[in-house]
Formats: sequence, C-alpha cells, structure tokens
Amino acid sequence: MGMVTFVDETTAGERRTGGGLDVAEERLALREVIRRRVFQEVAEYNASTSGVFRGLVRPTDAERTPNGYALRTPRHIDPERQYRQAVEAFGRNGFLVLVGDRQVEDLDADVDLAPGTEVTFLKLVPLAGG
Repeated sequence: MGMVTFVDETTAGERRTGGGLDVAEERLALREVIRRRVFQEVAEYNASTSGVFRGLVRPTDAERTPNGYALRTPRHIDPERQYRQAVEAFGRNGFLVLVGDRQVEDLDADVDLAPGTEVTFLKLVPLAGG
C-alpha cells in the first residue's frame, strides 16, 4: 500500500497540495482514481462543519471562495453526483490530469501508482472573451 498525493493547479499559477489517498493497488484506471478522490473529499466535507467544500469540481449551487466552494444552502453533498460532474468536466477539458510528468487523456487508461506518486489536476481557466 502506498500514498498518492493530489495536487490542484490552475493555468493562472495557483498550486495547492490537497489530500492524499492510500491505495493498495499498483495500477488503477484514471476513472477510479478520480472516483476515489471525489468520494474521499465529499466524505470529509459531509463529516465537517466548516461549510467550505474543498474539492475537484464545484458542487451545484455553490460559490467560489478563496478556500474552496461555499454552498448557498448548507447540505450534505452527494458523492455520486460529484463524481459524475468530475467525469463530465474531464470530458469537456475542464481539467487535465498528470500522473508524475505524464498526461493521462483517457479515463479508462491505467496509471501506475507507486508509493509517493503525485497526481496533478490542472484546472483550465477559460480566457476572457475567448
């Protein structure tokens, strides 16, 4: 079993090292890596009282804040719904995924997850006027 570290970056230069994930497998499909990340961050939010969701994609009815997303109406977040939103965002190039220094373009591609692997989620910021 090894620890995989998640890093969120934006094209604007922001970088935030998020949580990590203990994985027993040496290889997983990217889809499963995203699913486990999303389910973990939703579970952490639903168990906390902070009111700020720090996750891969913005929940429905939430506003962007400097530290994450604030839900307009406090509620539990559905992990399945968040996962579907993450997969949709990946499909429309809302973010890229780098495992080590290699971009993974297919959700069904297996990625190597040696202990200490860094998985970077590069969130693409739309250009103004473009």
